[in-house]
Amino acid sequence: MRFHCKQSGRLASLQLRAWAALVALLAALPAWAVLPIESWTTTSGTRVLFVRADAIPILDLQIDFDAGDRLSPRDRQGLASMVNALLAKGSAELDEAAIAERFALAGAIRGGSAGDDSASVSLRSLTSEPQLSQAVALLARLLSQPSFPQPVLDREKARVIASLRESAVRPETIVRRTFDSLLYADHPYGRHADPDTISAIARGDLVQFHADHYAARRAVISMIGAVPRERAAAIAEALTRELPAGIASPPLAAMGAPPQQFERRIEHPASQSHILMGLRGIARGDPDFIALTVGNYVLGGGGFVSRLYGEVREKRGLVYSVSSYFSPQVQPGPFTVGLQTRKDQADQAVGVVREVIERFVRDGPSAEELAAAKSNLVGGFALRIDSNAKILAQLSAIGFYGLPLDWLERWTQRVEAVSLEEVRSAFARRLRPEALVTVVVGAPPAGSAGR
Repeated sequence: MRFHCKQSGRLASLQLRAWAALVALLAALPAWAVLPIESWTTTSGTRVLFVRADAIPILDLQIDFDAGDRLSPRDRQGLASMVNALLAKGSAELDEAAIAERFALAGAIRGGSAGDDSASVSLRSLTSEPQLSQAVALLARLLSQPSFPQPVLDREKARVIASLRESAVRPETIVRRTFDSLLYADHPYGRHADPDTISAIARGDLVQFHADHYAARRAVISMIGAVPRERAAAIAEALTRELPAGIASPPLAAMGAPPQQFERRIEHPASQSHILMGLRGIARGDPDFIALTVGNYVLGGGGFVSRLYGEVREKRGLVYSVSSYFSPQVQPGPFTVGLQTRKDQADQAVGVVREVIERFVRDGPSAEELAAAKSNLVGGFALRIDSNAKILAQLSAIGFYGLPLDWLERWTQRVEAVSLEEVRSAFARRLRPEALVTVVVGAPPAGSAGR
């Protein structure tokens, strides 16, 4: 939502200045230097990660709760996302319009989202007073005392159900949902909300989920901005002081044996076949992460210079683009190859992708490919932290997933140190071509299915 007011206009101008100032700062630093991260724990048990950046008077913060959709009940899938979406829709005597107005008058922008693992709430505010104190106090109130108004819940359920029904016929939705369900079966990572699970959500479900999972002990606060450590600590205390007691973090859901090679073809009137191929990959913090990141840059993560792009696009003209990526989560997230092609070329494209992956896992990258990948990743590192928003995202990942505080500081060193043997060994352990799951939506004509 966009607010047209003097303060928010000033905030937008400061954001542009922030970007320019940070880029200049990064350019002046040695290639290995990163902004120092301070960390502590609030009296309520919340871990805090903080970077002081005084270039402009803005504070960016994000609170990540162990409250993602993997904790939604099976018959109420989507509950975690609904709770997060309704946090700012009402609190005590304030309705959603009043809440939006107060943030706007303070020159602040509030955001939020929920994924499989976590649910987050963010705030961007001026550091001037009383604006900052007003924005923090309002956010603290919403986090600890949301009212989840029934009329708003009814409206949001109707909106989400309509959106789900509309997207359910899109090939990109069908291929993703099918891929996830085949890869993870009954595990929460394989589930998605549907009209029935959203319809089943009652206001009491939201109240209970919030009370159970939006707890200080299960939260991490990340902050970057022009405030001293003492002010950052006071803000963290204010945001967590009144949070629910919550329950202990539930145990991770059991993952069954990974699927063996399987291909599903689904007819669809789309002009192109939408294809996803992959398998279960790695969890956050896995020791193979850096080696897999470097190797995948050669395989399919490096855009125009990747092997998949060269073989599938450049040599054969089967696609406009093709890419591969690892998505580590609390539990092993997927390794995915994604592409689109003409229906009559789908079989050939799938075959070429398999051949490229098999060859890469067997032989690994060449010395020249490895050197180029490392050079590009190290050279592009500054782009990972060239804005407050990107730094905040890095802090959030470090804090929520329990990565070392020197994760950013040592990232380029670890990339540069990766050897050919480490890449080959990591891919041999983590990527089994014989276990690839393939989904083709907009399948070729009957007769070619069922490999």
